[in-house]
Amino acid sequence: MRFVADSILGMFGKIFHRDLCAVIASGAFLFFGAGCCNFLHAQNEPGKNGSDRAHIDEVLRGLNRGRGVGQVAISPDGKRLAWIDGGRGGGEIRVASPEDLSKSQRVTAAVNTEQHCAEGELAWEPDSKGLAFFSSCGDAAGRQEDLYLSRLDGSPAKRLTAAKGYVHEPAFSPDGSKIAFLYVQGATRPAGALAAMKPAAGVIGEDNVEVQGVSMVAADASAAAPAAVSPANLHVYEFDWAPDSKGMAYVAAEPPGENNWWVAKLYVQETGDQAKAVLAPAEVDGPLHGLQIAVPRWSPDGRHIAFIGGLMSDQGSTGGDVWIVPAAGGQPKDLTAGRPTSPAWVEWGSNEYLYMSELAGGNSQLIRLKVDADVRSGSKPPSYGSPIFSIPGSVGDGRWSHSLSSVSDHSMFVFTASSFDHPTEIYGAKPGTVMTSGLEGVMKLSHWNDGVKPGWGKAESLSWKSDNFRVQGWLLFPKDYDEHKRYPLVVEVHGGPAAAVTARWGGGGGISATGLSALGYFVLMPNPRGSFGQGEAFTQANRKDFGYGDLRDILAGVDTVEAKYPVDPERVGITGWSYGGFMTMFAVTQTQRFKAAVSGAGLSNWQSYYGENSIDQWMIPYFGSSVYDDPSVYAKSSAINFIKKAKTPTLVVVGDRDGECPAPQSYEFWHALRDQGVPTKLVVYPNEGHGFVNPEHRRDVMDRAVEWFEKYMPEGQGTRSEGVASRE
Repeated sequence: MRFVADSILGMFGKIFHRDLCAVIASGAFLFFGAGCCNFLHAQNEPGKNGSDRAHIDEVLRGLNRGRGVGQVAISPDGKRLAWIDGGRGGGEIRVASPEDLSKSQRVTAAVNTEQHCAEGELAWEPDSKGLAFFSSCGDAAGRQEDLYLSRLDGSPAKRLTAAKGYVHEPAFSPDGSKIAFLYVQGATRPAGALAAMKPAAGVIGEDNVEVQGVSMVAADASAAAPAAVSPANLHVYEFDWAPDSKGMAYVAAEPPGENNWWVAKLYVQETGDQAKAVLAPAEVDGPLHGLQIAVPRWSPDGRHIAFIGGLMSDQGSTGGDVWIVPAAGGQPKDLTAGRPTSPAWVEWGSNEYLYMSELAGGNSQLIRLKVDADVRSGSKPPSYGSPIFSIPGSVGDGRWSHSLSSVSDHSMFVFTASSFDHPTEIYGAKPGTVMTSGLEGVMKLSHWNDGVKPGWGKAESLSWKSDNFRVQGWLLFPKDYDEHKRYPLVVEVHGGPAAAVTARWGGGGGISATGLSALGYFVLMPNPRGSFGQGEAFTQANRKDFGYGDLRDILAGVDTVEAKYPVDPERVGITGWSYGGFMTMFAVTQTQRFKAAVSGAGLSNWQSYYGENSIDQWMIPYFGSSVYDDPSVYAKSSAINFIKKAKTPTLVVVGDRDGECPAPQSYEFWHALRDQGVPTKLVVYPNEGHGFVNPEHRRDVMDRAVEWFEKYMPEGQGTRSEGVASRE
């Protein structure tokens, strides 16, 4: 369960491929929820007074200062760099020499300067002579995107497809003759579980199910209909071309796709032939059994497929170990077993080397992993090089979690990076060169945001002991911090739980940590057990234990902050979205420590949730069985079962078409608090899914959250005693 997109990405998870993942659902929740979710809709009601919201709006407008950058892609020969200028939300495609990005040319399918289109998702031709991208310029309504190819010679970009549906993730075949992409023919919404669900109608789970497959088109096509590659009965999530361009490997499952990613298999298929499953995690023995797989990557000799395998709570929020399996099928081998990091993306450098991009504590880093014949046979363990870079921030090229763009010989990687202290820029890293830690150790290719300063307080990476774990998290200081003053603290729990907070620039709508910092709060963003960044054992440490060990980790983090900094213990609040929303609901039934709470898209009752959501398959690896086989393990972590202990004023917000964390869960919690006489308010936002897309709604969430914290954690309400009772 995660909330992804600006504020979404700041929390990264489900209960964060692009950084804005999308969504689809069949129907149990919709059937149940259609009649009960329209109990309250968000209204443009004022806060305590109009000036409060005006001040919040002014502060939030200052958070995203600087120039935005979306996807970046270096050409295979390294001579040109393409990027989306203006960020993920839309902008221009620009191309320039990586040595001087100031001299760039625009690449577009627009016929004149007055035409504005949605354009993005870049893919270089293997010979570096052309750049493919999706554009809506061919559709008068500006909705349907098609694949275009620019030769970068001043001639108009050529339209290759005449698609009718959702298209994304283009990839050239190694020989350059074809371009494959994911395609949902006749789509009414993006594929995935974050977008708003369609209203329930017909036979639930059978009618109106939209299937995403691999399709392709010839690189010299002209407005051609996409040709299906994968079978119609498989929903494909990710794919990779075989090195001989005659086939593919892909991760797929039977429809509905938004629910079955957690039981997906690895397939190989030669073009025109039948698909063959070469790995089914549910059927293998060992640590991969029953877990998830992502990012399939074919070795240059075609003999092995590398992938990321582990406990993952969302498609697109990737982390685990690096595995390889013979392309013909066989027993998978864990190459990074026991490594205290979370690899998220992998790419072959040669038959004997893999590059992996991973999260290590609070750092994003790139590692070269030796996997020669002895390693592949199991006669010796793999060896790791020193990090090519290790950055206390967020990195990526705009495609998948932690993915990087590289030249064909992997002598250079290109990516965007940012932190709480450094705005987004484009960087390059060269394996084999001596680099120091941090952004100072990589090549800065763009300088668009030089001199731009954050509009929030300073950031610090913290670690603390909790049980047998060392937990990492980020602390944002109040803007204009004065050590002689006492400040309120808000704990923001990320979604997931298999996700992590990483340092990144900016802040959007929704519950924004940087926005709270700018408004004078300490903000603690912990990565408790269940998070990525400290190895697979840490990620799996909250199985069958939601709300217990992870809450102890969070409270130990609060102890650490209160012991080191001037926090008013009577002004400590908690918030989060998705899994963070659940943790917020559960926390207020377990402790009186938090004086105010804001739960976004939360979960109050795991037993009823199992039958309401559109993604129940994700729960089996975490709870060990279905709710029908073991209801007690679900009841143990259900906040509703402890509701009489709740005293904390709690604001509850949710989208009315959320398939991941359905609105009835928020209704149930709000209703129970109201019945117990606990101050509470429920706001349901119309036509929103798990990830809010309406900017007004996202801003309204932040406005309401700040008003709620100000109301129930007012300045000057006194200091409590520091006895044991205060640490309940």
